This record gives sequence, structure tokens and C-alpha cells, in this order.
Amino acid sequence: MRAANAAGDRLLALAAAGHVLDFDDTYGPGLAHLSAPTAPAALVVGADEGRTIGAVVDAYAAGFEAMAALARASHPVLYERGWHPTAVTGTVGAATAAARLLGLDADATTVARRLAVLGSGGLQGAFGTDGKSLQVAMAATQGVRAARLAAAGATATARIERAFETVYGGCWANADSTLAIEDNWIKAFPCCLQTHSSIEAADRVRNEGTDLEGKGVVTVHPRSRQAAPLDDVTSGLEGKFSIPYTVAYTLLHGPPGLADFNDVNEPARRLAERIEVRTDDKLEESEAVLDWPSGGQATVRVEAALGSPRHPMTQEQLSAKVHALAGSRLDGALDDPDRPAADVLALVAR
Repeated sequence: MRAANAAGDRLLALAAAGHVLDFDDTYGPGLAHLSAPTAPAALVVGADEGRTIGAVVDAYAAGFEAMAALARASHPVLYERGWHPTAVTGTVGAATAAARLLGLDADATTVARRLAVLGSGGLQGAFGTDGKSLQVAMAATQGVRAARLAAAGATATARIERAFETVYGGCWANADSTLAIEDNWIKAFPCCLQTHSSIEAADRVRNEGTDLEGKGVVTVHPRSRQAAPLDDVTSGLEGKFSIPYTVAYTLLHGPPGLADFNDVNEPARRLAERIEVRTDDKLEESEAVLDWPSGGQATVRVEAALGSPRHPMTQEQLSAKVHALAGSRLDGALDDPDRPAADVLALVAR
């Protein structure tokens, strides 16, 4: 029991760490962070079961696509009801990844997914607090627990799938021929994805030397405003979920990096008071339009910021992101598919 608890605590810590900076990925069609719960679940279970890193990557891919299918089928209803889709659907992604590594057959994997969703939760009210990353971590641990229960013979019927649809408002779905990886967004900035196009628009305004007297207006899709609803921020963590603050910071200093949310930047906070956020449901969900009329600046419109499927980062930019987060210790970590997963876990967890 102590060993099981230790593995659960390790998974909780890794999954929280993977999401706490809001510097992971986002699947636009489901507005969910697919890697945050599934990758740590696959790695921890793979290490515990003595599997190779190749087996872990295969399991991660299965969990990634299973989570994407449920998030995609349930969007935008989950978001409209105030749920955090990553925490809700992440249980199913983690369960699927764990089931693959535990050698469960199709029927037992279905049971694992059903058991997993019994522990789903997560609210948008946690955004801007430690609760956001913790509820994703709890989703990962719930999914792994469900897979182990299914492996031990627990049962669950399709009534759970119908109940999910009734209670959450989503649609139950399994992975199909749609490949979510092709529509996945890798974040270029360590903050809420729904601020990214606004940040890029602000960077263009900054580079053109616009006079920042008067007031600015940022127009976004209502979903972006729902995801990043904070205005007068009191902490760096809150700043990650504020469109006016991230725009103001970028106008003054350039796009924010890893250390730029450690504290509130007071000049940016004061400038944010002069930035109005409006919504327009005719825009795309991750689109932003920035106007600064007093500076004579033409309207700046960004449909998809850096990191999106339409504007992907280069291999050099991706490598730079990994090095910013982990230094060089993960270089080549996935190159040998026969490498024990426990070796890679030791590198990640140190």
C-alpha cells in the first residue's frame, strides 16, 4: 500500500508540475491540454511496470487521442457550463494510457474509462490559482486508479456514459480516425492560450513604436474572455489569465517569458487599467484584434499566434523551449525506444 501511495504522490506531483506554468499544449477543437494528464500517467505507470520508453510513448499517444476525442465531442458545452475540460476529460486520457501499459483488453479498457469519469471534475473558477494545475494532477491520478481497478476486475456499464452526457452536457466519444496531434497547439508563451493572439498583436504594436497614450481595445472571442477573465491582477499567477495585463506587459517589455510571471509588474498593471477587453463571437476562438486609436496605429489582427497548427514553432524554437524548462538533461531521452521508462522518469523527477 505504501508503494502504491508513493507512486500516486509521484504522479500527482509530476502532473501538477507539467501544467503549473501553463506552458504545455492546447488542443483547440476541445480546448484541453492533452499532454498534462496523459504523459505523466504513462511515464509513471510505465516505470512502475518495468516497461520501455517506447511502450510509454505508444500508451501516451493512445491516451492523448482518447482524451482528445472526448474533449472534441464535448466542446464547447463543457466550457460553457464552467467545467475545466482538461480536468474532466483528462481522467479518460490517463486511464487509457495506463490501461495500455497494464495490458488490458478492449473491454477492460472501456471499463477503465467509465470508472475514470466517475471521478472527473475541475472548474474554471480555479484559473489563476494553484487549483488549476492540481485539478489536472488529480485527473491523472484518478485515471490511473481507474485502470488499476479495471485490471483487478471492477465493472462499469454504459449507463455511466449516458450519465456523463446528462450531468456534464458533453458527448461520450472514443478515438476515431481523426488525429488530434495534427490540430494540437504548442504554447510559445507561459500563460493561458487564449491570451496568446493578444500578446502577438501587442508585440506587433510595440515593434512599430506606437504611442501608448490614451486607451487601447482588445477584441476576442467570448471563449477567450471566459478562459482569461481577470483584469486587475494581484499575483503573477493571476496575470497568466488576464488579457489586459499580458497585453500591457508585452507592449512595455515584449512577450512574457518563464520568469515574467513570478511577480506582478507594476508598470504593466497600471497600463492594463487603460486596456478594454471586448468580445465578438464572429472571431475565431483564439483570434484577437488590438486597436490603439490615439497612437494612429492601424488595427492589428492575429488569427492564430505562434505555436498554433497554422503557425507552428520551428524545431529550433521547440528545442529552446525544452531547454528553458529542463536544461540539457532530457537531450536524447526518447531516442532509444528500448530504454527503460524508469531511467527517463529519474531524469524528469530529479
